[in-house]
Amino acid sequence: MLEKSFNRPSRAERVFNHLFGILIGLGLGLSHNYLLQVRGRKTGRLHSTPVNVLVYNGKRYLVAGRGLTQWVRNAHASGEITLKKGARSRLFRVRALPDSEKHAVLKAYLDRFRRTVQRYFPVTAGSPLEDFEPYVARYPVFEIVEAD
Repeated sequence: MLEKSFNRPSRAERVFNHLFGILIGLGLGLSHNYLLQVRGRKTGRLHSTPVNVLVYNGKRYLVAGRGLTQWVRNAHASGEITLKKGARSRLFRVRALPDSEKHAVLKAYLDRFRRTVQRYFPVTAGSPLEDFEPYVARYPVFEIVEAD
């Protein structure tokens, strides 16, 4: 069960995300940085936001560190997203992980991207797996699956 709240970005964070999204759209950024594009569940309008894609145990994941954001709601509704970097865009299906499967992915995400995402987690990077138990419902996690 997803908690119904999310950590709203500040004005400065929104400006930074917009500018960073432009850079990723131009093909810049690290190997894990992508521009996530998803259709709005009500308007059908295409929305974009920069994300970190985690590769863990040979699978790709998206973690919503801010909680139940609009992109998460839209991805749930449509079941698919596009990841873009520069001129390359690829369509993917997404599978929401149940809470019982999130622990290891959340730990790997926090350990891998601690510099940019630690502020969203009450657990410190490097913490043992069991420390994530009380918090798994706060963080939507999607497995990214190749579209047919």
